[in-house]
Amino acid sequence: MHSAKQKNPTFPQQPREVYQQVRGGTAALAVPLSNADATVQSMEDASPAKWHLAHTSWFFETFVLVPHAEGYRLFSEVFPFLFNSYYEQVGARFPRSTRGLLTRPSLEEVNRYRTHVDGAMNQLLAKSVSADLLALVELGLQHEKQHQELLLTDILHLFAQNPMRPAYREGQPLGITPATGTDAGWTDYAGGTVSVGADSKAFAFDCETPRHETLLRPFRLCNRAVTNRQWAAFIDDGGYTNPALWLSDGIAHARDQGWQAPLYWEQQDGVWWSVTLRGFQPVDMDAPVTHVSFYEADAFAAWAGKRLPTEAEWEHAAAQVAVEGNFANSGRLRPKPQAIKPHTGDPEASAPTGLFGDVWEWTASAFLPYPGFKAASGAVGEYNGKFMSGQMVLKGGSCVSPEGHLRASYRNFFQPEKRWQFSGLRLAEDI
Repeated sequence: MHSAKQKNPTFPQQPREVYQQVRGGTAALAVPLSNADATVQSMEDASPAKWHLAHTSWFFETFVLVPHAEGYRLFSEVFPFLFNSYYEQVGARFPRSTRGLLTRPSLEEVNRYRTHVDGAMNQLLAKSVSADLLALVELGLQHEKQHQELLLTDILHLFAQNPMRPAYREGQPLGITPATGTDAGWTDYAGGTVSVGADSKAFAFDCETPRHETLLRPFRLCNRAVTNRQWAAFIDDGGYTNPALWLSDGIAHARDQGWQAPLYWEQQDGVWWSVTLRGFQPVDMDAPVTHVSFYEADAFAAWAGKRLPTEAEWEHAAAQVAVEGNFANSGRLRPKPQAIKPHTGDPEASAPTGLFGDVWEWTASAFLPYPGFKAASGAVGEYNGKFMSGQMVLKGGSCVSPEGHLRASYRNFFQPEKRWQFSGLRLAEDI
């Protein structure tokens, strides 16, 4: 048995303090939102902020409190139906595509729901709890951090539909740096047999395991993500209309959806502007491009005469650098230009920068199970394994990812046509 007062290797602080910190962070994200802001659903892929707030509470209520907290009483008999996401084994759920119709419960009642769950969780974590239960609590906290990012991503998409161009937070000067050119340099990797996937020393989602060996051919990775300046050149060269650059499904999506630039870009008087969480602003041409689909990223790589890195290549490179970058805690809430930093002690040698934060980077790899992967038993086993079809892997995190949530082995995944995430790319090539 582990006491909540004992140090647990997956909790850097007391479990109850960690719980309160994460939950408080989610509540703080909702402070700038009105009840209307938090209720509307801008598209089927997005969820209302109010739903995110309730669903993360439902997770703790369903998987921790109901089975483990003696005497716990549901806040509402209908909330388990309203705020279940996709857990078939838990029971029926309200359709995802119509979550925006839930004008009731109000934002105020959802916040009371959070308070109810938090009170019970604080009482539970004040007692001696097993290591297995602590692991389940941590899964819930990591799940909530994912929804912190999704809440911001979905709010941006919602505000982008409004001709008033509302800002989630007050606009700030971009602080654009002087142009640094398009040649960021490359780092070579010898390849060989390498290990990928999470080790057993710290928290990881089930899809990151088991750690295993894979063979890499020699390759090189660009030292920074593709920038808006490079993307503008792709647009100017007819990249969106040249079918020779595109996968068949990709060019079909581009034509059907009228893609001519990244999502949220608009051109005014010859200048590209973009909707951001800090309002409608000129595109920072030296920042990493974002809000592009896998299909667009793959077409750009073909245009540049390069390719996207595989997941294993990206992870092998990222495992050699610190998990540092422009995350949500910076307050910027948009990508920023990255300076290329040399290896310590060798001013002539450069290394990839910006691997973590700024933008999720598309890889050429499908989201598939690692050798030996087995989903956990019970409803929690539906967390990732059921989505291992028709999705592509992204790595590294973004400017709205919570700090401390990411690692080289982290696997994000979306369908190849999705653009509303903070997704960009980095080029690779064979040696």
